[in-house]
Amino acid sequence: MKQEEFNEQFRQRTKKFAVDVIKYCNALPQTSATRVIVFQLVKSATSVAANYRAVCRARSKAEFHAKMSIVVEESDESQLWLEVIEDSGIDNSPELKRLQQESLEITKVCSKARNSSSG
Repeated sequence: MKQEEFNEQFRQRTKKFAVDVIKYCNALPQTSATRVIVFQLVKSATSVAANYRAVCRARSKAEFHAKMSIVVEESDESQLWLEVIEDSGIDNSPELKRLQQESLEITKVCSKARNSSSG
């Protein structure tokens, strides 16, 4: 697969992750605790998609590395909030498990790309 093809597929994958997180969060019970968690989770998940798009437009290796570092940080933060949802007993559905797995996979792929870009 060519780099451009991979980039486009991964752009779509990170955008789908963001949209899926939004839909998932909209279905959670509305309590004072979940509102805070949902706000943080939606921010981090959408940041994954937005910053991956920026990665694909990087003008230098340094910019690529910096933006990819943000993607890794935000996908890891998304994992945290998904774990908090599970550990606090808010939800334990198959969709939560799927989103946790997707967040983990995105983190791993982007960590590897970031590490290989650092020279």
